[in-house]
Amino acid sequence: MLNRQGRPTQAVEAAHAEHLTFTGNKALQQIEPLIFEIGHHEATGVDIEKPAPFKSRLGKHARQGEIGLPGLSEPEAMRHYVRLSQKNYGIDTGLFPLGSCTMKHNARLNEKMARLPGFSDVHPLQPLSTVPGALDLMLELARYLMTLTGMPAVALSPKAGAHGEACGMMAIKAAIEAKGEGATRNVVLVPESAHGTNPATAALIGFSVKAVPARPDGTVAVEDVKALLGPDIAAIMLTNPNTCGIFEPQIVEIAAAMHEAGAYFYCDGANFNAIVGKARPGDLGVDAMHINLHKTFSTPHGGGGPGAGPVVLSARLAPYAPVPFIHVEEGGKLHLIETRDEAPAGNLPFGRMTAFHGQMGMYVRALAYMLSHGSDGMKQASEDAVLNANYIRAGLSDLMSLPFPDHPSMHEVLFDDEWLKGSGVSTLDFAKAMIDEGYHPMTVYFPLVVHGAMLIEPTESESKATLDLFIATLRDLAMAAKGNDKERFTSAPHHAPIRRLDETRAARQPVLKWEKPAPAKAAE
Repeated sequence: MLNRQGRPTQAVEAAHAEHLTFTGNKALQQIEPLIFEIGHHEATGVDIEKPAPFKSRLGKHARQGEIGLPGLSEPEAMRHYVRLSQKNYGIDTGLFPLGSCTMKHNARLNEKMARLPGFSDVHPLQPLSTVPGALDLMLELARYLMTLTGMPAVALSPKAGAHGEACGMMAIKAAIEAKGEGATRNVVLVPESAHGTNPATAALIGFSVKAVPARPDGTVAVEDVKALLGPDIAAIMLTNPNTCGIFEPQIVEIAAAMHEAGAYFYCDGANFNAIVGKARPGDLGVDAMHINLHKTFSTPHGGGGPGAGPVVLSARLAPYAPVPFIHVEEGGKLHLIETRDEAPAGNLPFGRMTAFHGQMGMYVRALAYMLSHGSDGMKQASEDAVLNANYIRAGLSDLMSLPFPDHPSMHEVLFDDEWLKGSGVSTLDFAKAMIDEGYHPMTVYFPLVVHGAMLIEPTESESKATLDLFIATLRDLAMAAKGNDKERFTSAPHHAPIRRLDETRAARQPVLKWEKPAPAKAAE
């Protein structure tokens, strides 16, 4: 029996709740304990012959007791991990609306290219003479990144966004020290709406951080930046489009003010997916910007190993790019510069960011995305990402409140919790109820400049039909929240394998190691 909204009535739901099972499983939704709870120390899925007598070289470092790892048969191990995988929500499961994370479709063509022999099995210690194709691919990827950003240099080796931030800021620090200002220019400006990694990165490499307030419309004013400028300012770290989903309208003026003061402009490139083919950061005055290949060019988050966060650099910072980098010698021969001593005249690398050259699998996937889309396709992807975000905005803005209604959204739309006042439902409650509807929640409580923030980024991957269902679902939830259906929210999720956790306790008192439960006491 369904009610007017097409939902099961309370009577039907109560009847389902009474049908408990002996195993705890519910048809295809199977309970899966920890591997320590189902395995046995004396069991193993592999037969290993006893080795011939040998003399151990471990000495005092030899293991003194049992490791305590659980053993399972091969079918048990396979089923355990398959069941766990079925509890994951990913971009291949459905719409993944995390704001500021750009969870877009990872095309299988890109995966196929990354598995080609010569790319999938390339080893970082191979002689350069055996990997000309890999070097050529890195050079081509670098050319695309520099063309799309309007920047003359790029460092490919950083492994992720925060790693790229560190790279860009270390290049800025090296440039400042080269001018003899290392002792005086030691303050970095960071807007209040920035990603948390921005101030953390600046502090990590020895800068002090000074906050730049956000205007009531969610943007940064050039006047506020100018008021903070002085001989102690090294750089600003500004995200554009910013974390409120807004393009910074005074970015050119801010860059000019920084340069006039002798400082540098670092742009957080996490949201580059919104402007590819539409605006080049180099034309806006940016000196350094990291690019999350997983956000903009569809490589998977992590990709089964290290990710990739290349950093593009302006002419002012290009000489300080870290090693390794590819140098095109006379006659077109490619040479990988591995050390400072090898660097051509005029290059002053600040050092090395990582052990080897970066993540080849991510390079291949990103270049495959670029080649398959072309310049017009990448531009359309950005336009569609912005269109989709504004479509969701238009479909929900009569029920959910917008903190910055005067600016159109870019790649993501930001709502606050003003519309929930008096309902007894919080942003967290609303997000948990989305799990019951089969959606991963959007980003919540970020950016911090908005109370009860709900940040939704649909990306360009989603069809109109998918967006229509998502909008209809959130409208149903919003009307239920306003209609005093508190129980649907405050105890959600009801249908997930694990119910709501005490997140405060989990954060402050995390249990990071499995301990065998004490044996139950026999009844007297």
